[in-house]
Amino acid sequence: MGTETAQPPPSADARQGRPAGLPSRIPPPLVPLSFLAAASLGLVACGVDFIVARGAGIPDPTTDPIVAATHFAVLATLSMGVLGAMHQFTPVITGRPLLSIWLARATFLSWLAASWMLPIGIATEQVAVTAISGVFAALAITLLVVNFIGPLSVRGKGAPVTGLRFALAGSVLTACLGVAFVGDRQGNWFDLTGNVDLTMGVIGLFGWLGLTYIAVAEKLWPMFFLAHVPGRHVAGRIAVWAVPTGVVLLAPGLLLGVTGLAWGGAVVLAVGLGAHLASLVAYAHHRRRTADLHLVFVVTSAMWLLAGAGLSLASALVMPHDYVYGVALVAAGLVAFGGWLLTALVGHAHKIVPFIVWSALRGRGIKKKADGTPLMFADLYDHRWAGIVYGLVTAGIAALCLGFAASISIAIAIGGGLLAVTGICVAVNLSLIPIRLLRALAADRLVPAEEPTTM
Repeated sequence: MGTETAQPPPSADARQGRPAGLPSRIPPPLVPLSFLAAASLGLVACGVDFIVARGAGIPDPTTDPIVAATHFAVLATLSMGVLGAMHQFTPVITGRPLLSIWLARATFLSWLAASWMLPIGIATEQVAVTAISGVFAALAITLLVVNFIGPLSVRGKGAPVTGLRFALAGSVLTACLGVAFVGDRQGNWFDLTGNVDLTMGVIGLFGWLGLTYIAVAEKLWPMFFLAHVPGRHVAGRIAVWAVPTGVVLLAPGLLLGVTGLAWGGAVVLAVGLGAHLASLVAYAHHRRRTADLHLVFVVTSAMWLLAGAGLSLASALVMPHDYVYGVALVAAGLVAFGGWLLTALVGHAHKIVPFIVWSALRGRGIKKKADGTPLMFADLYDHRWAGIVYGLVTAGIAALCLGFAASISIAIAIGGGLLAVTGICVAVNLSLIPIRLLRALAADRLVPAEEPTTM
């Protein structure tokens, strides 16, 4: 009778899907990749919804079809991508693991449900669907706080951790306002007037999503640019303190109609965003890596931030004299600010996703390309298609800005179509080569071994 060799029980890393050799504080690749893949799908839905709602935003960009498309952009795309970045880089920045990988997966599923149910409920006027989406959003943020409170309690990690703490608080405040919004879409006790909608946008875009990007960028830029700024680099510290301070002043000023408070908050917020741009200039100036497409994405993202600031200032000056045109400029400004984050997200995805996938492939034994040379990060996607993606997302944001600012419905439709194609191209380009490598590995393992020859 033959004997069977006892197989060792799977390790904790194997059970969680973490490749061998990956530090235990880093979550398994499937955690951040799930968020980032869902963000690509959300961008497709956002673009399609803007095509459908192209005429509804003229002359009023606060109608339900546009609000639904906007929520696909903010929740299913930007927030989903930012959550993926937080789950990947918070353990890296703090040196501490998340409380639980299962909480991370539950956060993903809860946010996925909320980010799709809310815009679908708004578009179809199903109040029950929007109410349920609020429950899922509240659950996701609660799980996020529980999972991150430990790592973010670490001291002495500088501007990135400070910014992430404020951003986590901003996510809670944004969720509370969102739950209040979806709790009663009939306006029985919560009247979603224009200033309330704008206040929610300011807190969400700058107090959570923008601040998270600013904080994480202070860690990513030195790494991706191979840059070291000599001396005390204070711009990043100013940014992570001034941005949330400006939001705290600007939001109640907008909500309550206190002009002086709103302008004061806007000035402080502008200082914080200016410091963020100054930090980018410093890292770009001291970079040791040659200029590449990633740098183009990051610089273009900064240009959209400046465009958003310019459109916002123009709207504030125009609105007292021409309310309708002022509102159109506000909508265009919010699109530009969203473009700041979307361009940064797409650009950094072409660095982050290959980095994550590369470690996962090596964990499965894939270390070389078909020609026998070592497999590198840059080998995991087609750089020509990455350049096409840059053109698509830039043109899409520009078309949406033009469409809302000039009330041109066809421009809104074109912008939506370009963003939908962007989402498809990003997903395909960042996944096709890794899938081929995995299929090749599986095929090699299925090839029967040659029978030994006997003499």
